[in-house]
Amino acid sequence: MKKIGIGIIGCGFMGKAHSFGAKTIPLYYDNIPFLPCLVGACDVNLDIALAMKERNGFELATSNLDELLSRKDIDVVTVSTPNVFHRDIILAALAAGKHIYADKPLAANYAQACEITDAWQHSGLVTQVAHQFRFFPAVLRAKQLIDEGRIGKIMSFHGAYLHSGSIAKDKPIGWKQDKAMGGGGVLFDLGSHILDLLHYLLGDFSELFASTRTLYPERPNAKGDMVKTDADDSAWILCKLPDGSQGMVEASKIYTGSNDDFRFEIYGDKGAIRFDSNFPNLLDFFDNQEPEKPLGGTRGYLKIETMSAFEKPGGAFPPSKFPLGWIRSHVHCFYSFLNSVYNGTPATPSFEDGAYILKLLEASYASAEKGTWVTL
Repeated sequence: MKKIGIGIIGCGFMGKAHSFGAKTIPLYYDNIPFLPCLVGACDVNLDIALAMKERNGFELATSNLDELLSRKDIDVVTVSTPNVFHRDIILAALAAGKHIYADKPLAANYAQACEITDAWQHSGLVTQVAHQFRFFPAVLRAKQLIDEGRIGKIMSFHGAYLHSGSIAKDKPIGWKQDKAMGGGGVLFDLGSHILDLLHYLLGDFSELFASTRTLYPERPNAKGDMVKTDADDSAWILCKLPDGSQGMVEASKIYTGSNDDFRFEIYGDKGAIRFDSNFPNLLDFFDNQEPEKPLGGTRGYLKIETMSAFEKPGGAFPPSKFPLGWIRSHVHCFYSFLNSVYNGTPATPSFEDGAYILKLLEASYASAEKGTWVTL
């Protein structure tokens, strides 16, 4: 069995998610020909890296990126630092010959994403952006239905990713509320996910018109001092596809009553699909080919039970009929990447996909600033 050595760069929340994926893949997937091995934990705060090492069985803890990248027993690195550091880390990892699994968005701006993509294209290395929402069984089934023509010509769509974590005025900001660190606000953090998902399902966009809002111009930092913040707390984007269909994308951290609400609706002339992450085991599908009959017949939304029904070698543990949660999509996303590393095949979403999302994000901010439609 081939061992794939893994280095985690950035040992915060997402570093834990990537570590969880590496440790549990051998349990979720039967008889796979590779074994993920946690080798190195790297964080600018050495104490955090040391804690990751001690609690999760890493061999190395360091605050020195070069020390981690020089390890010959590390084949793959994951990048889960603040966005402003992605470019330099990814370029260094590419130069060191490491396969790369990068958190979203790929970089702090589109120019950096293009620089990353240019450096990667002829490297022969496998890379992927961690847009895990693509990897729910319900979303994979939605993609099948669209590709099979069951939805028909797309007429309209709506996507939203909603939180309520930034409503409190006195809540200290983190790096994601600092545009200098993140590249943007909620549009970068949550909007990148829903834009990627719709791009995956529907293809390229042609035009967009955006509006953003910063709820409070000042918020406390970690020390309690009031600081100015220019990061958006909510964003709305009207989108057009090349065929003329239109839709809306919404991202917000000031959506009262929400938790981690990710949902989309797509309406075509032959059918429609709906997904809500609060009900991750179900995909709603409306077949417009079903005839209208007295008392309704069988016309109406069908709830497809996708549950944990991943294609083999997934779906064996836990059994496919068992319900799944948020972390399971992260595991399948990471498994898909490592499987591509093992087989030497391209992984998706690719760095090119990641760069395209940065293009959409920057165009959205340009539209919001100018108050006009932007052609892509």
